[in-house]
Amino acid sequence: MGQHRSEAILEAILFTMGESVDIHKLAEVIDENVKTTRDILQKLKDRYDEEVRGITITEFENAYQMCTNGAYYDYLIKIAKAPRKYILTETLLETLSIVAYKQPVTRLDIEKIRGVSCDHAVNKLIEYDLITEVGRLDAPGRPLLFGTTEQFLRSFGVSSLEELPELNPEQINEFKNQAEKEIHVKLDI
Repeated sequence: MGQHRSEAILEAILFTMGESVDIHKLAEVIDENVKTTRDILQKLKDRYDEEVRGITITEFENAYQMCTNGAYYDYLIKIAKAPRKYILTETLLETLSIVAYKQPVTRLDIEKIRGVSCDHAVNKLIEYDLITEVGRLDAPGRPLLFGTTEQFLRSFGVSSLEELPELNPEQINEFKNQAEKEIHVKLDI
């Protein structure tokens, strides 16, 4: 196997793994001895450094890892601190509206209003940090209660829940109608 091909294989492995990989495993994959494998990795690292790349290769006790070039940490922090983008589908928006207006609510409360299972929607909204667990209902099974987060307020440009527009009965009926359509689509009716 040529050195360029071995280098490309090592680069692909380190990029994909995202964590340190033992030098012996790397050597085995490219069918080379440890010394040659180490030399190939060092040349790859030298090339990254010479070309002023955003990545580098680092050695950790006989294991190698592809890492960010430390010179660019400040730029990474700007991205890492930026608010995450997310897509709110109609289902997610309806579920979020129910939580916002009826909080604290249980999953069962949401399902009673929408008429369908809400597990996926609730989990997504938690992942997006728009809703969170706010306690447990004092009832059999002690179900979790959900409410909105500060991130929800920031995302929708309000400083308190009182600033939300009023939800009218027609909108709740629309939630039920949308949920029925979901059931028909899922059942292929």
